[in-house]
Amino acid sequence: MAAHPDIRGFFDPATHTVTYLVSDPDTHEAAIIDPVLDYEAASVRTSTNSVDAVMKVLREAGLTLTMVLETHAHADHLTAADHLRRTEGVPIGIGERITVVQSTFGPMFDAHDVTHDGVVFDRLHADGDTFPLGSLTVEVIHTPGHTPACVSYRIGDALFTGDTLFMPDYGTARADFPGGDARILYRSIQKLLALPDKTRVFVGHDYLPAGRTDFRFETTVGDQRAHNIHIGGDVSEDAFVAMREARDATLKAPQLILPALQINIRAGAMPPPEGDGRRFLKMPLNVI
Repeated sequence: MAAHPDIRGFFDPATHTVTYLVSDPDTHEAAIIDPVLDYEAASVRTSTNSVDAVMKVLREAGLTLTMVLETHAHADHLTAADHLRRTEGVPIGIGERITVVQSTFGPMFDAHDVTHDGVVFDRLHADGDTFPLGSLTVEVIHTPGHTPACVSYRIGDALFTGDTLFMPDYGTARADFPGGDARILYRSIQKLLALPDKTRVFVGHDYLPAGRTDFRFETTVGDQRAHNIHIGGDVSEDAFVAMREARDATLKAPQLILPALQINIRAGAMPPPEGDGRRFLKMPLNVI
């Protein structure tokens, strides 16, 4: 059984998001993790340039896309998952607790079409679930704290952490969104840090901390355990929670949180059309 997937990362500078193309070198089956749908806020227009670039590489490499995996319902970018489902006929998987996120944010946007059962996604994954990607095995690790629904995916010797962990010199995810919890985040990260040191870690975003000028999104569990500025070494749970809560209190809401969440709880589908056939995003006042 292959245990070393081929991985290509595609960095989106507009949202600092990394989309991953993960493939099995034996069967050439592939998954796309956290695809980005481009969104221009000033004109309220979407486009598929970013995900088209991923698909171009996929086709040039002779790969077959078999699934889309979401680490969570993102607040900083729109997902292109539904676009891939419609154009490529592949299922979308996400953590089963997306239902909690839908229950929280569906009413905020008066989204009557969003049921709170996750059915808009094709596969709801529970902690410990495993499923094949060609000859590889994908393991689901429930890693709440940033949101209740966050999951990480372990595929062979690679771990995809979404927003739970960032590069060691940047730290960890915020935990102040509805349903977030710094203490739970600490415990989720401990599960990841218990994996073998040589496990490759692929983070969901990269931002440039002071002193670094190049974007990076691959590290290892051993490097995270030793050097992560928020949780590396012997940082206690109480110390982490105090740091995380103090830091979160200084952070602004993500710029795209309102358009992103109402699209992402729909798996990337647009809101249903109004009577005249047009579709609208809803921007509730004074809720963030």
